[in-house]
Amino acid sequence: MNGTPHVVLGLSAVIVAVAEDAPYVVVTREADGAVSGLPFGPFDPAGDRTLELSLRRWVKEQTGFDIGYVEQLYTFGDRGRETPLADIESSPDRVISISYLALTPSRAVLDRASARWRSWYDFFPWEDWRNGRPALIDETIAPVLKTWAQSASDADVAAHRRARVRLAFALDGAVWNEERALERYELLYEARLAPEAARDAALREGKPAPAMSPAPGLGDPMVSDHRRILATAIGRLRAKIKYRPVIFELAPELFTLLHLQRLVEAISGLELHKQNFRRLLDRTGLVEGAGQFDASAGGRPAELFRCRRETLSERPGGGVHVPAPRGD
Repeated sequence: MNGTPHVVLGLSAVIVAVAEDAPYVVVTREADGAVSGLPFGPFDPAGDRTLELSLRRWVKEQTGFDIGYVEQLYTFGDRGRETPLADIESSPDRVISISYLALTPSRAVLDRASARWRSWYDFFPWEDWRNGRPALIDETIAPVLKTWAQSASDADVAAHRRARVRLAFALDGAVWNEERALERYELLYEARLAPEAARDAALREGKPAPAMSPAPGLGDPMVSDHRRILATAIGRLRAKIKYRPVIFELAPELFTLLHLQRLVEAISGLELHKQNFRRLLDRTGLVEGAGQFDASAGGRPAELFRCRRETLSERPGGGVHVPAPRGD
């Protein structure tokens, strides 16, 4: 190898706000019709005192607002990652990205033309089971993945693929696990159902990358491996709401129990039983009545609740129960 490899250390952010209709994430680079990407910025070891302060600074520069709750998600550094920003000086040999998950209780106004909020189901439509099992799983995804599994020349590899497909997409009586968002995307990538796979193969072979367009019904592609990063964040948040009270980082100060349930349903992509949800929530001791009522929806006013912050400080564990549906 000639010379010292040029490695860029970058930070990517999955910024999530949840409404009753869907969880939303901030994407950038859409103003000129380009493929979406997550907010990303290079880390300057000489000028940035910490990784998180660097993240907060350039997220403010790219989106125009300050993020609140932040936790580190994962480090992505596979060879062949596409450079997420065209203005990174020179062409690096390797781009290492430390990703973060940031939560905010509302969709802040984005005052940058290239930034906007989009539902994460725009990128992963098969993940939304609130109206039942998505038809595209059985009509589009399952047939292709089954053919791909059988195409393996080695019988053991074919059997392993079939097992992965069955468990990931809840086929043949398997139970849907909403936390396996990354595993499902990886299967679609390996089977070349994700357009990012063809782009990356071309780049590895030194060929021009084909233009990416959404596969019919299979969600919008993203730059670099940002859809993989987003899938990782979806799985992390879906798991975390079950054992940590992070849902209150995404809820307003005062909320009805129905609104809180709708937020949990939006994140998990599942419909919850109203009475079970309220009974299990009551057992956590994390909410209390605020002595106020919301009459904005008409009809009988709904009681408003708030998070018991003193309980959180004493017992930071505890989340909300999310039951899984059967596959068929």
